[in-house]
Amino acid sequence: MTKSKKEKIEKEDHSENMKEDEITESTKEETGTETIEAKKPALKLEYERLNDRFLRKVAEFENYKRRTDSERAEYFSFANQKIIGDLLPVLDDFERILKAYDDKHDSESLKKGVELVYEKFSGILAKYGLKEIDSDGKEFDVNLHEALFQQPDTEKAPNTVLATHEKGYYLKDKVLRHAKVIVSAKPDEK
Repeated sequence: MTKSKKEKIEKEDHSENMKEDEITESTKEETGTETIEAKKPALKLEYERLNDRFLRKVAEFENYKRRTDSERAEYFSFANQKIIGDLLPVLDDFERILKAYDDKHDSESLKKGVELVYEKFSGILAKYGLKEIDSDGKEFDVNLHEALFQQPDTEKAPNTVLATHEKGYYLKDKVLRHAKVIVSAKPDEK
């Protein structure tokens, strides 16, 4: 057999195989189309069910977002309610002190009344976590203190707090306000 005859036979076999494959595929397509057509109503119902479920979840999520935004806004608007409620007695005490002073003009009882109110007010603030920063005699710390100026001092080591001009405070363990202090400096040598 020559090479060209052999190629011709292979081409014929190949074309017959192609025809058989085409017949098989068209049969499968017809059968697949029939199957898809038969499933269409069920698939459409499933699609509608899933789409409805999806839309409900989206609406539920939108309602959740609106509700939590509203709750958060309400929380922040009334966040100070407890502390304000605890401070009202202090306000009442100040009013009583002023009224008593207007009636008697007694400076000693005024001073005693203010001291009592100060103690009550300090107690309420301490209850919420306010603490004084102890500064006098301590080493200057930029995390706790704000230096107003340096003053030469022969008795104290340099960078020691000599005096507190305005007290500093912690709220729980965070610095709420730095203490304004006067800091010692090394004296000028002459």
